[in-house]
Amino acid sequence: MTPPLQRILIAGAGIGGLCCALALIQRGFRVTVLEQARQLGEVGAGFQVSANGVRCLADLGLASELKDIATEAGGKQVRLWSTGQTWKLFDLGAESVRKYGFPYYMIYRPDLHGLMERHVRRLQSDAIRLGARVVGVEQDDVGVVVELEGGERVHGDILIGADGVHSRVRRALFGAGDAQFTGCVAWRGLIPREKIPHHLQANVGTNWIGPGAHVIHYPLRNGELMNFVGIVERTDWQVESWTERGSIEECLKDFERWHDDVQALIQGIQQPYKWALLSRQPMDRWTVGRSTLLGDACHPTLPFLAQGAVMALEDGIVLARCLAANAEHPEAALARYEALRQERTSRIVLGSAANGARFHNPLLADPVEASRYVDAEWNEQRVRERYEWLFSYDATAVDVSVGHSTATQA
Repeated sequence: MTPPLQRILIAGAGIGGLCCALALIQRGFRVTVLEQARQLGEVGAGFQVSANGVRCLADLGLASELKDIATEAGGKQVRLWSTGQTWKLFDLGAESVRKYGFPYYMIYRPDLHGLMERHVRRLQSDAIRLGARVVGVEQDDVGVVVELEGGERVHGDILIGADGVHSRVRRALFGAGDAQFTGCVAWRGLIPREKIPHHLQANVGTNWIGPGAHVIHYPLRNGELMNFVGIVERTDWQVESWTERGSIEECLKDFERWHDDVQALIQGIQQPYKWALLSRQPMDRWTVGRSTLLGDACHPTLPFLAQGAVMALEDGIVLARCLAANAEHPEAALARYEALRQERTSRIVLGSAANGARFHNPLLADPVEASRYVDAEWNEQRVRERYEWLFSYDATAVDVSVGHSTATQA
């Protein structure tokens, strides 16, 4: 008999890493999260958590506290860049709960990150190690050794690389990999309530679409903040970093012919940041022996389906369930996790890229053609095709037993 798993190593204490850590600790595993930062914290930005992601957080026992930090979306809408013409995309709120069992939330990332960190530390006080930068990985058929910057070697039974788009674990297992610049630059920023025009303060997510660019905004912290993301096609900035500062003047220039509402939002941003959007093809595999990857480390996705963080949550729950159900066969458990997640996440990576092209279509330059285009691309049937399979997925119920087919679980 293979001895039971004693210690699981997780590289990265982001949303996905903490989700997986909490799910594993709750199932009786001992976890060590190796985080390179010397102070734990998340970049101050918002993200959307659809019902499939909220289901994962509820499975972690966070549903009650989540209500206190999240803004429940009443719906989503599309607006035209030049005229402001509005189309309802779909209802959320009670409709999301009725159809999928859970609400659709808009969350300030540091709030959720802090909540998950507190729960991890409460259950296992020494679970998170800061200032632990992974530089190398070795493994055999009985365990894994992670080398940290400075020379320390940490032993574990399993290694999970949840260390993001620039994953050191992925590099150690599979090499550097190639990333291609998409030709798009993203702006992001937060707008305080007092600088948000009153007519834009509804609890809805808004997608402005236009030729060569789009804007997404939605409220956070019950309307105290507005999250702003603007994507524009340009080739003169290729730095892939969430912490590079830009200026309001430069952002306004990128959207200078856009509707007054977009201009007003940009002018209210506290500090705009800009980063180049790079794309990566879905990986054929992300598990080697007793090591695997999670979230952006293995399936980084462009932010056009609002599913990047949600995929990391789903990964964390499915992986923890696979290991709990097959603890005596850890390599088979990791292979099962990969098999369950690969088709779905690959479809999301490709679907996100397709959505970006849809948001930026040249037909949107002409108001008459734009109206026809939106009616064709965002009618009820097309919206259902693009989102129903996303929101209805249940990471807590997919069959994690080794040896079963995954064909119906994507």
